Amino acid sequence: MTYEFHQNLVLSIYPTSRGYAFVLFEGTLSPYDWGVKEIRKKQKNERTLESIQELIERHRPEYLVIEDHTEKGSRRSSRIRRLYRMLIHLAESEQVEVFRYSQNAVRTCFESAGARTKYEIAKAIALQIPAFTHRLPRLRKIWMSEDPRQSLFDAAALGMVFYKLKGHIQSEKYRS
Repeated sequence: MTYEFHQNLVLSIYPTSRGYAFVLFEGTLSPYDWGVKEIRKKQKNERTLESIQELIERHRPEYLVIEDHTEKGSRRSSRIRRLYRMLIHLAESEQVEVFRYSQNAVRTCFESAGARTKYEIAKAIALQIPAFTHRLPRLRKIWMSEDPRQSLFDAAALGMVFYKLKGHIQSEKYRS
């Protein structure tokens, strides 16, 4: 099997209770690959990490972008927090720079587009990246569980925040 190598790829990961979503960017509005992976049964973190490691080995991204789960008010589960720590360790071992952005940073970044909620942010992303338009989930009612496709937009939002804030003081590059 041959692999194509691209320079300056950005891999954005958003873990969920069902697995994870990823978007691999070549540029600001240029997703190269994306998907929502479902991980079932036991040892979700280990199996998720193996799947992400395959992505990293296949595409060799320069940057990994994840949510800042250490932000005050973050409601991520202890399993997802552990997975984030494992991802940071994996990225360091693969020599991939890690950037973390809080949900507040995402909302602030998309405010100029008039988007504050997850659904509004997803709509703004779909307008900017036509390939994602048909994946846009329906507006969630309060009694509905979140559509698994929403995680794809959450991953894309993190990647887009990276491009907007890269090189600025607001970017929170992970330091050991």
